[in-house]
Amino acid sequence: MNGMPEGEGRGWAKGRSAKDDPRIARAAASHRGKTYVSRVLPEQDRRRISPTAHPQWTPALAYAIGLIATDGSIARGRTIGFPSADRELVRHLLQCLGKHNKISRVRTRTGGVLYRTQIGDAAFCRWLLVVGITPRKSLTIGPLDVPDDHLFTVARGLLDGDGSIINKRTRADVGRRDDYYWEYLQTKFVCASRPHLEWLKERLNAALCIDGLIIKRAARGGRHDCYTLRYSKVASHRLLPALYRETRAPRLTRKWRVWASYARRHGLQPRDTRP
Repeated sequence: MNGMPEGEGRGWAKGRSAKDDPRIARAAASHRGKTYVSRVLPEQDRRRISPTAHPQWTPALAYAIGLIATDGSIARGRTIGFPSADRELVRHLLQCLGKHNKISRVRTRTGGVLYRTQIGDAAFCRWLLVVGITPRKSLTIGPLDVPDDHLFTVARGLLDGDGSIINKRTRADVGRRDDYYWEYLQTKFVCASRPHLEWLKERLNAALCIDGLIIKRAARGGRHDCYTLRYSKVASHRLLPALYRETRAPRLTRKWRVWASYARRHGLQPRDTRP
């Protein structure tokens, strides 16, 4: 069998070198002194470059970054996992990244339903590290390296991933009057890492001159502390129109409808020009 000892097959050279095996030594000698030239130009070699290695910032990419920073995860440095209770969000992520991966339906331990996709793209995962999204980021994520002109789009992704818009009416005078109601509007961003919310608060304040309040929720049942960046009604009047200024941009419908209903009732009239 071509000089190969009996009983040896695939993987026979594993753990061996030219010093202890004459066959490896002969093979190495036959290549010594030779120069090999690739048949494909380096700039055309798909094995060396990737269209996602150094992506250009676009509104679609910015929104995807916001989603990945909240609900996404990086496994083994080359795979993005993204689970969500909203199938719409998973679909938005794939569309924004130009991917066509499968969306799986998974049952949770409590009987709920999650929708999940996995994207294998080592080059893009390396770029995410530069942006500030790292593996095991939930407790450690900090500032994101986001251009100013894409800040609101990233923030919309953060809001859709781990935030909420709350609009309710409550009685303002429970002791004497039963016809006096007060309507409130709040916008919230939630994260287990306070530095991340401090970064977001600072960037939004610089862009819109609004101030939010970071509130700590103490850990329970062995879980970690959680933080909420909360904006009042007045601040939300400036923040939400900025997040939803592009009417055709991707967004989580159920959260946008809370703001849209409020805005219509108060004459702010957000227009949706989607077909």
